[in-house]
Amino acid sequence: MALDGVGTTEWSIKGELILNCNCTVFCPCVVSLGKHPPTEGYCQAWSGVRIDSGHYGDIDLSGLNVGLVMDIPGNMARGNWKVAAYIDNRASDEAFAALEAIFSGAARGTTGLFKMLVGEFLGAEREDVSFTTEGNARRLVVGKKIKGEIVPVGGNEGKDMVITNTEYWMGPDITVATATQGRVRSHGRVWDFDGRSAEICQIDWHGPK
Repeated sequence: MALDGVGTTEWSIKGELILNCNCTVFCPCVVSLGKHPPTEGYCQAWSGVRIDSGHYGDIDLSGLNVGLVMDIPGNMARGNWKVAAYIDNRASDEAFAALEAIFSGAARGTTGLFKMLVGEFLGAEREDVSFTTEGNARRLVVGKKIKGEIVPVGGNEGKDMVITNTEYWMGPDITVATATQGRVRSHGRVWDFDGRSAEICQIDWHGPK
């Protein structure tokens, strides 16, 4: 369905984001802000977002999950990304349309950079999207398309290793993690990122400004 006021409607999302990519060591994009190339020269990644509380205008987004697949040919800041979104099939038609607007960048605000960086939005589909936490492990299952689990990397005194006070677009504090499972079967892409770089971020996104 078409939404009114896309790009001018107030929205916000608070929750947690997890991401696993093909980098062999922790993603250099976090500290270089996309200026340094990924460790393999290109970026392939899956991501999950758990929305603890959120709204788009008067549309409630709380409790929904979103999965993403991202294929980036080089430095993140140079754009030409290909992105597909999988939206929780529990979402109402209005919430689905709102989340598609947010994750395509059309709703502007925090995710508005997608409009500049994504060369091809592969679309949004309804899917079973499960985002669960057991102990310190985060798991994302998106139908038969994404099956991932990530865990934080331990630092001093056994505490999570966290990169703090960054200007990274997703959030200022990024927990360094690794994937114990990272399988993608989506849009002709067959990826396996077990043991590769991962990250955890508490998000507080909003728009349209």
